[in-house]
Amino acid sequence: MPATPEQLREALARVIDPEIRKPITELDMVGALSVDDAGHAHAVIKLTIIGCPAARRIEDDVRGALEAVVGAGNAELEMTVMTVAERKALTAKLQGTGARTMPFTADALTRVFAVTSGKGGVGKSTLTANLAVALAAKGLRVGLLDADVYGFSIPAILGLVEQVPGAATGTLRAVKPTRVGDMILPPVAHGVKVISIGMFVEDASAAVAWRGPMLHRTMTQFLTDVYFGDLDVLLLDLPPGTGDVAISIGQLLPHAEVLVVTTPQPAAADVAERSGVVARQTGQSVFGVIENMAGLAQPDGSVLDLFGSGGGDEVARRLSASQPDGAAPVPVLARIPLSIALREGGDAGEPIVLSDPSDPASQAILRVADAVAGSGRGLAGRALPFSVG
Repeated sequence: MPATPEQLREALARVIDPEIRKPITELDMVGALSVDDAGHAHAVIKLTIIGCPAARRIEDDVRGALEAVVGAGNAELEMTVMTVAERKALTAKLQGTGARTMPFTADALTRVFAVTSGKGGVGKSTLTANLAVALAAKGLRVGLLDADVYGFSIPAILGLVEQVPGAATGTLRAVKPTRVGDMILPPVAHGVKVISIGMFVEDASAAVAWRGPMLHRTMTQFLTDVYFGDLDVLLLDLPPGTGDVAISIGQLLPHAEVLVVTTPQPAAADVAERSGVVARQTGQSVFGVIENMAGLAQPDGSVLDLFGSGGGDEVARRLSASQPDGAAPVPVLARIPLSIALREGGDAGEPIVLSDPSDPASQAILRVADAVAGSGRGLAGRALPFSVG
């Protein structure tokens, strides 16, 4: 007996849109479904936009789901594009019908962590990217906002780059997000939804020279117009120092928790402490300190402290001394050793927590992920107000 259209729809309910991360049946991407007397299925699939970057994957997944019901070679697909009205309906369903608002409020269940440092060059972005991937590997829904507008590097670290059309081989740029109306769908890497100003810059070598108001507007748009969907954790890779972006994030996300990254050098404690102090001034709390570049393992088993030692402990001590009354001391969450594999993974767009989880640097980052994942509230299946269903 031939399959029924209802059986086809049930099969397609297991096909997930790779950008929105919801079943295509919930997104109204499935049009007419039929099965002829010979058992051949015909399905109309409506992509969100012309040139949808996920079109091939969606087509392959739909074909596989249908052929699991009607047999190999017995599924015929008609790939179309949503009408303007259908796109508007989808956007309204995802974002809500009211005015767009920032979903990551203090009342939401998404845990927000801002990763900061007093100065540049301490490996903050590499740690943030690997931490995001480690959390996603645990099954959490993770978003990553690259707030380092002047020195964006998250797309390259996560492999979200593509060849520039018409340019010399090896000339790369960050992949572009998909736009559906005024909604921005962030690209996904290793299970992490990512947005960066680098995705909107045509020339990767061009400098972004913006003043404070433009930076604030950009952060607001990233937090409002980018559809991250239901997240357990949102990580923000902040620029070094205590400038405009740090202040804007403090105003937009005063409930965020801060991870302070420093090096072992005691002199680095002064500048790292300032980033935590500024976070507190905006109402944020310091979750912990991460000491990066904490020694280089030698063949004989000894450790060479290229950048000294004690910096992480000193930052934690100073921030603990200024904690509000009754608050727990600020811990050192991990000491991450110098690792060639960690650096190579960042250059290649292959996070070390996936490519080499046994590396000592991976083990240290995974300990931070354990601390973040086990530290309190999360979505745990509960939907934010703008979710489907």
